[in-house]
Amino acid sequence: MASLLSRFCRKVAVPGSAHGARMVSTTTSCGSETVKSLNLYSAINQALHIALETDPRSYVFGEDVGFGGVFRCTTGLAERFGKNRVFNTPLCEQGIVGFGIGLAAMGNRAVVEIQFADYIYPAFDQIVNEAAKFRYRSGNQFNCGGLTIRAPYGAVGHGGHYHSQSPEAFFCHVPGIKVVIPRSPREAKGLLLSSIRDPNPVVFFEPKWLYRQAVEEVPEHDYMIPLSEAEVIREGNDITLVGWGAQLTVMEQACLDAEKEGISCELIDLKTLLPWDKETVEASVKKTGRLLISHEAPVTGGFGAEISATILERCFLKLEAPVSRVCGLDTPFPLVFEPFYMPTKNKILDAIKSTVNY
Repeated sequence: MASLLSRFCRKVAVPGSAHGARMVSTTTSCGSETVKSLNLYSAINQALHIALETDPRSYVFGEDVGFGGVFRCTTGLAERFGKNRVFNTPLCEQGIVGFGIGLAAMGNRAVVEIQFADYIYPAFDQIVNEAAKFRYRSGNQFNCGGLTIRAPYGAVGHGGHYHSQSPEAFFCHVPGIKVVIPRSPREAKGLLLSSIRDPNPVVFFEPKWLYRQAVEEVPEHDYMIPLSEAEVIREGNDITLVGWGAQLTVMEQACLDAEKEGISCELIDLKTLLPWDKETVEASVKKTGRLLISHEAPVTGGFGAEISATILERCFLKLEAPVSRVCGLDTPFPLVFEPFYMPTKNKILDAIKSTVNY
């Protein structure tokens, strides 16, 4: 797994420190671009530093944020930018997001942290009924587009019911917000800065399993990666695989094993789930004739179902096999049975072979 992560995220280096967070000390120059090897949470930390530094109207807050947060993503921010701009809040997710909506409505950039995505549900009403509808109900006279909600999501190996969930599909049903999930440190920094500066409220889910495992060469300068643009990260001819976040590493493993059996897989990182890049996926499926979607969330009502329905509408006559979904099970997220719940490499590989041989 470690060797695959290093391949998938370009480069692994020895840890050091910068910005008060765990980073690596090696800095290299790629052409005119200076890059540093960072893990994912350090890249998030760097993005937050840049956001606060470049916009005096930006604020970062949430539970334990002033202390660096449970995953250390906000380490050093309060010391550098002051406790008026980086601060702790009460343990009240509804109040945290509600305050962020008000702050953003006054023309500020509010970067809210929900400590775990599992605890975003108390804020659901504020996100769905307030933030998402703020602009629409006023006929664009006012908005809270400066709101970004960060939340660590997904499995971590021992999180159990309340620290492992993937709730992205709930928010993909809501017009008026965007949903973004990065796969690696470089992507995380660029996508987070784009989310913070986007004129719409954004829910930004961070794969906590990769906070320390994924290490990649990340440009030190301020840069943004466009939202709603998927990326073909592996080209192939026999089947298209679509995923996002931490699941892409598992899917890459399956692609490598399938290649040994003569199956050429095209792998797409969706990056933004709402609104998602239908055209890139459609073009790939029209080339390969087959589609497999994989995500950690339960299969029923997962966002994979929306992708499947859309591609069936657009590519029906090009499909050589039914669309396949390899996802989490329709159960509460288990503790000791997590290995059985997860959409593993072997499950994906079996589905690839079954779909290609249909």
